[in-house]
Amino acid sequence: MKQRQHAPVRKTRQPQDSPAQIKPFLKWAGGKRRLLPRFQDLYPADLKNRKIKNYFEPFLGSGAVFFDIIQNYDIENSYLYDINEELILAYKVVQRDPVKLVSELEKYAKSYLKLNRGERSTYYYGLRWKFNSQRKHIDFENYSERWIRRAAQIIFLNKTCYNGLYRVNSCGDFNTAAGDYDNPKICDAHNLMDVSKILLRAEIKKAPFDNLENEIKHNSFVYFDPPYRPISKSSHFTAYSSTRFDDQEQIRLSALFCKLHERGISMMLSNSDPKNSNPHDDFFDDLYSGFNIHRVPVPRFINSKAEKRGCVSEIIITNYNYKVTL
Repeated sequence: MKQRQHAPVRKTRQPQDSPAQIKPFLKWAGGKRRLLPRFQDLYPADLKNRKIKNYFEPFLGSGAVFFDIIQNYDIENSYLYDINEELILAYKVVQRDPVKLVSELEKYAKSYLKLNRGERSTYYYGLRWKFNSQRKHIDFENYSERWIRRAAQIIFLNKTCYNGLYRVNSCGDFNTAAGDYDNPKICDAHNLMDVSKILLRAEIKKAPFDNLENEIKHNSFVYFDPPYRPISKSSHFTAYSSTRFDDQEQIRLSALFCKLHERGISMMLSNSDPKNSNPHDDFFDDLYSGFNIHRVPVPRFINSKAEKRGCVSEIIITNYNYKVTL
C-alpha cells in the first residue's frame, strides 16, 4: 500500500456552465458540481488515457461526477447504484419515459407558478402529504406507469423545497420544508431529454454499496460519495434514506475500499473533514492510512443559518498515483 500523502490541490478556475453540458436533473445536498474542476485534476491517468472502460458510482445522489465523466471520457459501461429507492425510481423514469415525465412536470409547473407565496406553500405541503401517503402503494421493484407521476412529484418537491435538501425521517417520509423561490425551474424539458439519452448508456439499480465487491469489473473507476460524516456534534444530517450511515458504515466502506485496492481497481472517495471542528480527529486519516488524502476548501450552503455557511474543508481520497501542478 502506498505511503500516505496529504497533498495540496492545484488551484483551478471556477466551474462555468456550457450550453452543451448536460446537468444533473436533481439538486442534492453535498452535490459535487462545484468541485468538478478539482476532481478533474485528480481523476486517474488511466481514465484520461482511455484505459478505463467501466464507471461505477454506488452512492449516486445528483450524479454530477457521472455526468462529467460520461460526457468527457471514453467510458463504455456505467453502473449507477443507490440505496434510496425514490432516487432510483426517478432515474429510471428519466431513462425510460422522459416525454411523459415532462408532461407531468409541466402540469405541476403551470399550477404552482401562477400562485402567490402563501398559496405556493399550501400547494407544496399538500403535495408533500400526498407523496408520503401514497408511498405504501408504490411497487418499487417493478416499473409501471405510476412511477412517472411519482418521479414528477420527486422532481417538483426537489425544485421547490428548502435548499433542494432531500431528507427523510425514520419512517421514510420526506420532511423537508417548503422553499421560497421566485421562479423555480420545475420542468427543464431540454435537459431532461438530454439526460435520458445519457442514462440509456447506464445500468441503474437500487443496491447497497457492498454489492460492488461482486460486480466490479477490471479496467474500472469507482467514485464513492457516501453520506458525509457530521462535522460537529450539532450536525446530524445523514438521512438521505431511512437507513442511517454511521461510523460503523464508514468503517465497512473503508474495508471495501481496501479490498478493491488489492484487486487493482482505481477509486476516488469524498467525505467531510473532521478536522473542521477538531484538529485532532484522525478518523479518516486512520481509516485510509496509506492512501492519498487531499483536503480542499468548498462552500457550504445548506446550514439553516446563513452566517454559518461559508467554506469548510472536504477530503478526497484516491488510491492511485497523481501529479499535482502548483
